Amino acid sequence: MGDIGGTNARFAIADVRDRLSHVRALRCADFAGPEDALRHYFELEAIAPPPVAAFGIANPVTSDAVAMTNHRWRFSVERLREHLGLDRLLLVNDFTALALSVPRLGPDDLHAVGGGTPVAGQAIGLIGPGTGLGVSGLVPTADGYLPLQGEGGHVTLAARDAREARIIEWMWRHHDHVSAERLLSGPGLVMLQDAVRDLADAPPCELGSADITARALGRTCPYCVEALDLFCAMLGTVAGDLALTLGARGGVYLGGGILPRLGPSFAQSRFRSRFEDKGRFSPYLSRIPTFVIDAPYAALRGAAAALKCPVRVGYDTTKQAQ
Repeated sequence: MGDIGGTNARFAIADVRDRLSHVRALRCADFAGPEDALRHYFELEAIAPPPVAAFGIANPVTSDAVAMTNHRWRFSVERLREHLGLDRLLLVNDFTALALSVPRLGPDDLHAVGGGTPVAGQAIGLIGPGTGLGVSGLVPTADGYLPLQGEGGHVTLAARDAREARIIEWMWRHHDHVSAERLLSGPGLVMLQDAVRDLADAPPCELGSADITARALGRTCPYCVEALDLFCAMLGTVAGDLALTLGARGGVYLGGGILPRLGPSFAQSRFRSRFEDKGRFSPYLSRIPTFVIDAPYAALRGAAAALKCPVRVGYDTTKQAQ
């Protein structure tokens, strides 16, 4: 199984019960493409490629040709299957894979932010900031949940107040289209800090997202504090939009690599108040729970589940019988 993001690629072997072993994370930048990364993984683990594999990838999956949005990897799914000697290779969007893991998560894999109770058999939303902004969900059908295969991270970002309008106006100087992902991601947090500094006529300070987060949590830099505050608040607005769009009374689940690092401060942020801040529909949203996914390899479990999905997801290629 694989979970390929814009920064790291995680691989594992799953048994028939989707239990994971040989879990390992590799930096994407260290390899020319997924084939090189996988061959290195098999060598490190001293194992042979399995006959069947499924990978989640942070990218739209609509055809054999894959060109990653937030990384330089370009490859053919069929050629990758052939070169690795696989009988079957399934490639799905990484948040489609993560969505498929949600029904398999237990209480120890999650922590709630705010109130509300999931309603069984209702739609579920999924959103998460990392190198990009992943968005997906699960829609109930007679055969179980159908995972969504969208690119909701690229919707146009809207301002809730005058301060956010100034931030977005500042972003227009750099990008023709200010999507949710432009600000609600690791690179987006960097741009938020740049915007806050520039609007305050403060000198620039080149910091990565991890440094900004550390300074914000330690409250040692007012610009970082405001940047992280805006990040959590605007994420709440976008997550609330997703909940309304899907009617996600089954809950909204928060994935990605950033939020688990925030610890208790995320629950104390403006995320939940902004999630519910929808005028006449605030009471509706107050009943929808939001959960941070703490399980580090949930998407790998979801990739294994994708192989058994009763509906077609992603791009599926198999070895032709001779």
